[in-house]
Amino acid sequence: MDDAEAARDLRRQCTRFVAGHGHVTAEMVLADLPTDTEFDRYGDGGVVQALENRVAGLLGKPAAVFVPSGTMAQQATLRVHADRRGRRTVVSHPTCHLLLHEDNAMTRLHDLVGRAVGSRDRLLTLDDLTAVAEPVAALLIELPQREIGGQLPTLDDLGVQLDWARERGAATHLDGARLWEAAAAYSRPVDEIAALFDTVYVSFYKGIGALPGCCVAGADDVIAEVREWRKRMGGTLFGMWPNAASAMTCLDRRLPRMTTYVDTARELAGALRGRPGMRLVPDPPQTNMMHLLLEVTADDFVVNARRLATEEKIWTWPKAMPTLDPQVQRVELSVGDATLEWDVPELANALAALV
Repeated sequence: MDDAEAARDLRRQCTRFVAGHGHVTAEMVLADLPTDTEFDRYGDGGVVQALENRVAGLLGKPAAVFVPSGTMAQQATLRVHADRRGRRTVVSHPTCHLLLHEDNAMTRLHDLVGRAVGSRDRLLTLDDLTAVAEPVAALLIELPQREIGGQLPTLDDLGVQLDWARERGAATHLDGARLWEAAAAYSRPVDEIAALFDTVYVSFYKGIGALPGCCVAGADDVIAEVREWRKRMGGTLFGMWPNAASAMTCLDRRLPRMTTYVDTARELAGALRGRPGMRLVPDPPQTNMMHLLLEVTADDFVVNARRLATEEKIWTWPKAMPTLDPQVQRVELSVGDATLEWDVPELANALAALV
């Protein structure tokens, strides 16, 4: 048994989980699919259409389209914006998903040019944007900014950045993979945040905890073009109803809990603050997410995490992410249903055991 399989086996034996929605089995996911779910055919009709209508309504946009993956959805959307403007440059934060995790696909598949502005360890500023002189097809903003611990700009800062884009004829696109959580953190309705952007991408498998899939919402004509690109890119599967039905169920279950997730993250941060060998980024958390910087080596982190799993049946993380300092490791904690099952001081004590 290799190390990854050993970690998976150990995780299955655990009964308590510190982050997300805990251990989910195929049986649990299938049980969530309503027995009266209506099939789609190649993305048309049935529960897929019902989900698209629901998301368009939630986001206050004229139309939405269901896409199997966020990678496909955002590339297709940005391609549409670029083609309409006769420009190729997409401006974003340096830690944008399209730049970090998609193997340069937007350039190789769509002839788009990603231009990172600002610093990777802080939010974008208007000064970062005004340094860009070339014509821009689209400004992509991620809310919250995952790679820096789920940070959010103020709504005033966000507004002036979007004004900068529109004054230059660029589209404004929201990477809202965690928009549900961001809206709760802003204490604003989700459609109020979505209204600031031309197009909005939302994920269903992250904070919502559904099967893979996402939607892009925007103007009717833009979404119609995204549908065409979905087909060209192989995303119009024969039947997408299981994923769409899962999304419908999880929207019902977890949208009402988003504010509780955010509040619990802030409460947990208070219980962790000042613990030896532990620092929070950001502090306090701005959404239901935070990064923990732990003064421990990578090997010792694994030993401590597996001790918790073996002796106390508590699952934390299989390993930590490295930092520039080998004596400091980083983990990402997103509060979900599993986190809510804990007494906060008890959870803080469990996390402190990692160092």
